[in-house]
Amino acid sequence: MNENNFEGNWDEFKGKIQSRWGKLSDNDMEQLKGNIKELKGKLKQKYGYTQEKAKEEASKFLEKLNSKIQ
Repeated sequence: MNENNFEGNWDEFKGKIQSRWGKLSDNDMEQLKGNIKELKGKLKQKYGYTQEKAKEEASKFLEKLNSKIQ
């Protein structure tokens, strides 16, 4: 899944993101607005992930979403 698909399906995905990462508030989700880079930053901030861990976690999550869409 690319960034455009992620942003285009944001309303559908934000609930799944909050289910996966419960520390992300509604305000955090509003700030993200479908931006994958912002998601990685929030994961670093809220969960203390390293840059690499945030990238890995976001990528795995997006792959999972992509497999469910196809």
